[in-house]
Amino acid sequence: MEENVILTKSIEFSLEIITFCELLEEKRKYVIANQLLKSGTSIGANIHEAQNAESRADFIHKMKIAAKEIEETKYWLLLCERAKSYPFNDDLKEQIRVISLIVYKIISSSKSNK
Repeated sequence: MEENVILTKSIEFSLEIITFCELLEEKRKYVIANQLLKSGTSIGANIHEAQNAESRADFIHKMKIAAKEIEETKYWLLLCERAKSYPFNDDLKEQIRVISLIVYKIISSSKSNK
């Protein structure tokens, strides 16, 4: 079976988010850690859920939820990047950029293939 790139990337990203959020918690940055953990891992959960969608519309809907979670995750990462007292991980920023491009392409091509 062929590898599903977005599934693989979303799992890898979720695992990296978990590790980064543990670092945030060690630095006592609990609120951002909690928000980032929820949105960052929700991306993959929604992408995975979309794989068993009941219809094309359901698939697109679940992928759009993943896209919203991507935007929220970008926000929390941006705050970490800009806050002087917060750690930051450039690799997460690049991973979310790539995942974002793939998800938006999937949504766009799913809509046009009706």
